[in-house]
Amino acid sequence: MEAAIPLAFTAAWASGMNPYLLVFLMGILGRVTELDVPVAFERADVLLVFGVLVVIDAIADKIMWLDSAWDVFNTAIRPVAGGVVALLIASPTVDLPSAVIAAGGGIVALITHFAKATTRLAVNASPEPASNVVVSVAEDAAIVGVVITAIFNPWIAAAIAAALFTAAVVIALALAGTARAALRKRRQRKAQSTNPTPPPVSSGPESGSGE
Repeated sequence: MEAAIPLAFTAAWASGMNPYLLVFLMGILGRVTELDVPVAFERADVLLVFGVLVVIDAIADKIMWLDSAWDVFNTAIRPVAGGVVALLIASPTVDLPSAVIAAGGGIVALITHFAKATTRLAVNASPEPASNVVVSVAEDAAIVGVVITAIFNPWIAAAIAAALFTAAVVIALALAGTARAALRKRRQRKAQSTNPTPPPVSSGPESGSGE
């Protein structure tokens, strides 16, 4: 059980960022390496479905404001996926320690998700779209690097994931004000486009005026 803790934590963190890439990557690594992953992840149909989801996520996550809408859509998916993956890694049968690990995985994934979503809202305050692409690629690269590290040393991977998790929370807290301002500005623009302000009515010449 203790041996499963670092990999479960790493998977929970990665799930909070991108559960589709996590499952797809673990399935591939389970087939080509000795990494002990849930057997279901290695199935061809699972790899096909999650491969398609990886492509969809890769596109949606790099488009300004669509990435934030995608985060909203994934609010329930990422934490639940984190808990389920942690549970599958911990034990094939559900006992109390496995349930605790699953609950912890869900919490880690939930916090990571909100940190990611907050940071993206702040990034969207920038008028140029390149920052979205850079941040998205950096997130995916971090997931790939940490999960591959878990093959060789799960504890080192867990330590890296913990450091990235802490950094994400700190950055999100620092950018929370910017994220709120960006969201407020977007709502104002949407309200203005829905209910445009009518032009002022010009007053005509005063009645009753004579020479």
